[in-house]
Amino acid sequence: MTAVPRDTTAPTKGLPRLLFPMIGSIGVVYGDIGTSPLYAFREALRPFVDDGVTRGEILGLVSLMLWTLTVIVTLKYVLFLLRADNDGEGGTLSLLALLAKKSSHHRNWLLFAALIGTALFIGDAMITPALSVLSAVEGLKLVTPVFSAYVVPIAVVIMIMLFAIQSRGTATVSRFFGPITLLWFLVIALGGLTHIIHSPSILGALNPIHAIRFLAHAGTVGLVVLGAVFLTVTGAEALYADLGHFGRRPIQAAWFFVVFPSLALNYLGQGALVLHDRAMAANPFFLMFPDWALLPVVILATCATIIASQAVITGAFSLARQAINLGLLPRLEVCFTSETNTGQIYLPTVNAILLIGVLGLIFLFRSSDSLATAYGISVTGAMVVTTILSIQFVRLFWGWSLATALAVLLPLLALEGIFLAANLLKITEGGYIPVMIATALIIMMWTWRKGTGLLKLKAARNDVPLAQFISSIERKSTHAPVSVPGTAVFLTSFPDLTPNVLLHNLKHNHALHNQNIILTVKTVPRPMVPEGERYIIESLSKRFMKMELRFGFMETQNVSKALSLCRKDGFKFDIMTTSFYIGRRKLVGSPTSGMPLWQDRLFIRMAGLAIDPSDHFHLPNNRVVEIGEQVII
Repeated sequence: MTAVPRDTTAPTKGLPRLLFPMIGSIGVVYGDIGTSPLYAFREALRPFVDDGVTRGEILGLVSLMLWTLTVIVTLKYVLFLLRADNDGEGGTLSLLALLAKKSSHHRNWLLFAALIGTALFIGDAMITPALSVLSAVEGLKLVTPVFSAYVVPIAVVIMIMLFAIQSRGTATVSRFFGPITLLWFLVIALGGLTHIIHSPSILGALNPIHAIRFLAHAGTVGLVVLGAVFLTVTGAEALYADLGHFGRRPIQAAWFFVVFPSLALNYLGQGALVLHDRAMAANPFFLMFPDWALLPVVILATCATIIASQAVITGAFSLARQAINLGLLPRLEVCFTSETNTGQIYLPTVNAILLIGVLGLIFLFRSSDSLATAYGISVTGAMVVTTILSIQFVRLFWGWSLATALAVLLPLLALEGIFLAANLLKITEGGYIPVMIATALIIMMWTWRKGTGLLKLKAARNDVPLAQFISSIERKSTHAPVSVPGTAVFLTSFPDLTPNVLLHNLKHNHALHNQNIILTVKTVPRPMVPEGERYIIESLSKRFMKMELRFGFMETQNVSKALSLCRKDGFKFDIMTTSFYIGRRKLVGSPTSGMPLWQDRLFIRMAGLAIDPSDHFHLPNNRVVEIGEQVII
């Protein structure tokens, strides 16, 4: 399916056209950050509970949270990064692809930074569902202590069910995401407002001087607390990553009119509650509500956390798909769960890996208190990477000088660096988990990119220049290959070299089709490619032509459909008389190759996960011919 490009940044005309995508973005984009009140303020208070939290500490913590939301989410993401779009798409890899269009320098460090950001985001996709669902289900313990022993089993069942339905897609369920999450935000806002009315002095936290005083007097404990304060902005990367789904204006409207006011009221309300009764510091979110409302709020919180988990899981699917198209991962199976929205996809391999990771985290930590210590590193790391890439973006696309870019973004980078340092203090308490996950993913993506590069070099050494091959074929008068009717399409990554599969076919079958197409499929650094720019055809001789098909990194690489478009230019293409030739490689590791033997083995295992090329390119199964060869890497 060829996705139709859409202008996601164009002004939306009329309230209804803005309202519906705004409500949709509330469910998908803000699900993660919207469930942070479940645990963020509680974890920030934890270092002070034993000695008794003071009024100044309460005001300081709430002020820190409010201004963290203001600076990082409002200023950086909502007002700044949402304008750094790649044809309407956002996210770390989209930003990398955007920079690759104009920057020929520093590509290696840009790539490495994007690898780190991608790996950290996927690690976040494992931790977020486990932490959010555990936090919500733990509210049952306040309803009755009987549920204490069943928190982990209930969370496991919810996770298994959630990942099991991924193959069905989110087209139907997503219709309810927005309204449920909208109800969630209204409930937490109302819960906070009732306590603000009883303790209006908490409004003093709106003054940032309380945050500054807190940090000035907290000492080393303040750095530890910053790690918990940063939990308030978990999910902020989704603002940028999900830009293409809803567009800039609906996401901005949802933040300013619903999400930010609701979060601010709730954090102020939790602060007012603890200010009135210090005993409520143990679990201020759920204790905000009266006993009769506790069970409904727990159920609503569970629904909200499931939605938040769904959002980050689908975000991981989208990111993995971009990584595949940019050559950072093998061609994994991608299933489309919607006939109209190509963004709704399901990757079975990624889904299985995420499920194993989430269940492992739940069994390892067993409570949200313990898991919260592991959270934050992946989020802060991803944010730091995005800010670093943004410095290059504003210079290349907005014409800022280096001095201006550093003057504006360096303070933000320094702030996020402080938060990252605060979260790194939790390495020994569980913070090593996201670091290990990210490191493993970086090694895998770097190995895949390096391995595929080595294969290209080996192929380039052995192949024959295409022009030389065609010339030799046309000069032969004796022992010429048998000419057979129909069209042969030879897929290759090197359009100027003769594909090995063509040479092998000629060597063993001594036959050549009447029409031969040397086909290269190229992924361009933009999300969508218009149909008018889909293909380039170059005639090489009477029987040979070179063709390049172009796809955006967010598109399905449907070769059969793209070839049918070429008929507009007079290209004669009949699928029933066409054979697609694909080379099948058996990889063998070697200690003398360009990679260590362990990396060879990892590359071979990753190659085994790849989907069949005929499925990836949507070729007709009954028209594909595979010819194998052994390759030492």
